[in-house]
Amino acid sequence: MSTNKPRDVQVYPIATDTRILRSRSWSRLRFEIEYALAKGTTANSYLIESDKTAIIDPPGETFTQIYLEALQQRFHVEELDYVILGHVNPNRAVTLKALLKIAPQITFVCSNPGAINLRAALENPDLQIIVMRGEETLDLGNGHNLQFIPTPNPRYADQLCTYDPQTEILYTDKLFGAHVCGDQVFDEGWEIYNEDRRYYFDCLMAPHARQVETALDKLADFPVRMYANGHGPLVRDGLIELTKAYREWSQQQTSADLTVALIYASAYGNTATLAQAIARGITKAGVAVESINCEFTEPEEIRLAVEKSAGFVIGSPTLGGHAPTPVQTALGIVLSTATNNKLAGVFGSFGWSGEAVDLIQGKLKDAGYRFGFDTIRVKFKPDDATLQLCEEAGTDFAQALKKTRKVRTSSQPATSVEQAVGRIVGSLCVLTAKEGDRSSAMLASWVAQASFSPPGLTIAVAKDRAVETLTHTGNKFVLNILKEGNHLGLMKHFLKPFGPGQDRFADVAAQETESGSPILTDALAYLECSVQNRMESGDHWLVYATVESGKLLDNDGVTAVHHRKSATHY
Repeated sequence: MSTNKPRDVQVYPIATDTRILRSRSWSRLRFEIEYALAKGTTANSYLIESDKTAIIDPPGETFTQIYLEALQQRFHVEELDYVILGHVNPNRAVTLKALLKIAPQITFVCSNPGAINLRAALENPDLQIIVMRGEETLDLGNGHNLQFIPTPNPRYADQLCTYDPQTEILYTDKLFGAHVCGDQVFDEGWEIYNEDRRYYFDCLMAPHARQVETALDKLADFPVRMYANGHGPLVRDGLIELTKAYREWSQQQTSADLTVALIYASAYGNTATLAQAIARGITKAGVAVESINCEFTEPEEIRLAVEKSAGFVIGSPTLGGHAPTPVQTALGIVLSTATNNKLAGVFGSFGWSGEAVDLIQGKLKDAGYRFGFDTIRVKFKPDDATLQLCEEAGTDFAQALKKTRKVRTSSQPATSVEQAVGRIVGSLCVLTAKEGDRSSAMLASWVAQASFSPPGLTIAVAKDRAVETLTHTGNKFVLNILKEGNHLGLMKHFLKPFGPGQDRFADVAAQETESGSPILTDALAYLECSVQNRMESGDHWLVYATVESGKLLDNDGVTAVHHRKSATHY
């Protein structure tokens, strides 16, 4: 999905006295799990010009120069009155310093945690800052009397939404976004963004579902005609539907039977990135996550979360050879609260050494806890392969919890309906996919031809499959159709459990297509496919893909077919 288009800033009027400046990156912007679909993104900033002028959410340093040029072409930046920050990210510091250099009189507007972060990010204790706690307003004139709604969550403890009653625009910061880049400013034909918005929610919001529900309750009081979000197209045409979806997706998480307490602190954002990838793996397997940034969480809240959880995962950076004090405090709470039959996990990032991770692992091991995945240690920034490992580790952790809680035992006979459904027969295939440093595969028999022109097929992919992340719209994969007679070896290989990040192709004969997806050379035939659409179907995604190329590898072979005894067994 990436393109070689240069980065640019798209400026467009969206309401009275109000313009959007969309800093656009057409290729993948960062190594974080929510960017994994590689559809580019927009960093949305807003300019309100009334009696007073205000900028909302200037972009990060990769856009500083082109953003300032776009601003200076349209108004006198040296006369700027306010910069409103939905959250303070250290990568915005360069842009904010550049604005201060042009207009030193700027007053910043943010939440109380935002003010602390801002002074640290700009290394300036004397900034002019107005702190908004929820009751204060900011009058820019001509009816633009802005109101502010703090909507904190563990990842963005300083998140602040802004409402303009004159235009009925709600500036939602991280809420209601999508990482997709294009020319469309608004979401006309909003259904085309459903998959991107759902993926964004699953990565960024699902671990904070309780806080998202609280934010939705607060925002419901405002008459809104548009969400001016931080990323992707503005939410206008699909506003009602997306608001409803956020509520439903959040409730799916908060009502889940099993919960994992994910406790972490992050010095430079790297440990938080790992936490997010692990959380994504847990939630995609149908287990909820209670995300806890222990730097901003009261001890009693940590204790309650651990108490009600089926398992817990702790992440820490290493600072001066130690875990930060909030992590040490949280570890003490865990050891005194969690019975040692709860599943545990440990991860962390570090610059030169990883003593904090070893310390946490040692304490939990000595206390008799079992671990749901091998401890994850990451030096400096994670890459795509590391994020895949974290996501798969999270899924393994969730599946281990589900196994211990499984009500149904294998000794219970299948019902007649399950036996009947199990008689639906499908060809035995292996789906293989690769994108960049990430690759995966799965055995599949729920495959059916879906169209003649263009030739297309559907395949059911379980939500907790590792390969699921590589089957989004625009991705390519290879469907390897197995051959009767030699299929048992490949079937056995791809049915075995793989460790997080383990190479699925290390012990099989394979070659690559031009797009990089592996072809199993012992297969009967292969089809290279491009995903066109996905539909959520219970515990699976139903993926529709068109066939771009293919080849029969054995003219005399017969397709291997899989016979099942029950709908609940492979």
